[in-house]
Amino acid sequence: MKQYKVGIIGCTGMVGQRFITLMENHPWFQLAAVAASSRSAGKPYAQAVEGRWALDVPMPEEAKDLVVLDAEKDAEQLASMVDFCFCAVDMKKEEIRALEEKYAKLECPIVSNNSAHRWTDDVPMVVPEINPDHLEVIEAQRKRLGTKRGFIAVKSNCSLQSYVPALHPLKKYGLDKILVCTYQAISGAGKTFQRWPEMVDNCIPYISGEEEKSEQEPLKLWGRVEDGRIVKAEGPSITAQCFRVACQDGHMAAVFMKFADGKAPSMEQIRADWAAYRGVPQELELPSAPKQFLHYFEEPDRPQTRLDRNLEHGMAVSIGRLRPDTQYDYKFVCLSHNTLRGAAGGAVLLAELLCAKGYMD
Repeated sequence: MKQYKVGIIGCTGMVGQRFITLMENHPWFQLAAVAASSRSAGKPYAQAVEGRWALDVPMPEEAKDLVVLDAEKDAEQLASMVDFCFCAVDMKKEEIRALEEKYAKLECPIVSNNSAHRWTDDVPMVVPEINPDHLEVIEAQRKRLGTKRGFIAVKSNCSLQSYVPALHPLKKYGLDKILVCTYQAISGAGKTFQRWPEMVDNCIPYISGEEEKSEQEPLKLWGRVEDGRIVKAEGPSITAQCFRVACQDGHMAAVFMKFADGKAPSMEQIRADWAAYRGVPQELELPSAPKQFLHYFEEPDRPQTRLDRNLEHGMAVSIGRLRPDTQYDYKFVCLSHNTLRGAAGGAVLLAELLCAKGYMD
């Protein structure tokens, strides 16, 4: 595989920092440029994030002396320096949409962690193990944008990554209704306990916009490409409640599921489907892909956030406590690392898939 020069737009925030760490020693990707707001522009990266490094791993040496570009004013310069960019900016949605399209029209593909383009009809929102076929809509998007190389691809909301992968192999049995409660770490808000002392010993039963995303975004993932756009699936119907909890990293979900026409598979069959499930990233052996995507724990008290969020470098999904329910057919719990599988790591895996499929060439 050829080497790709990579830029990171929004490099100073928590997800941007995670992108920086994931470029270190990546076999395909080389960090070539970083960009942020005008507040950070012109400074060496280490100076721009001084006192704000939020991760528990050190800042890579290769990033420290890179001069931060202005994401908006220096767009042409940045686009000329890289093969594609990751984007994780903190701006208003309409500003993000305009910025990402600006880079795409400069023939610089964008792999975005932002939510701004998730509901744009011809922008694929992809979990690589679930809906890699949605990448074919990029051809229609390029026609709309008038580009040869440039396009935008996005990853889904971080909390979906914990429970949608576990549900996906079971759709074939006629999943009808799903109830999910998510328990989401503070890094999902870009925070640490030092920056958010109100979260210590606390649980907040509200995350703005999160429940709507949890109920609707899976339907786009499970949709289909038709006439140059993605048409969302009709079902299953999903209802969600989302809580912010006192964990640094790791989104957990409690899931209840009901199958249509009383055709629920056995628990043994469900566990077998989870164990056997492989997606395109596993088949292609992409560098960031977990060897085993879905891990089932037999212990009654697993998965646990602190013990299991880093499974397979934070890119696997942990599942446990599958059992019958009195109102639904079954219930279970699941867990994923929200800034790895759920954010930057998921975007890196998506970029690897785009490279493997030739979209970055």
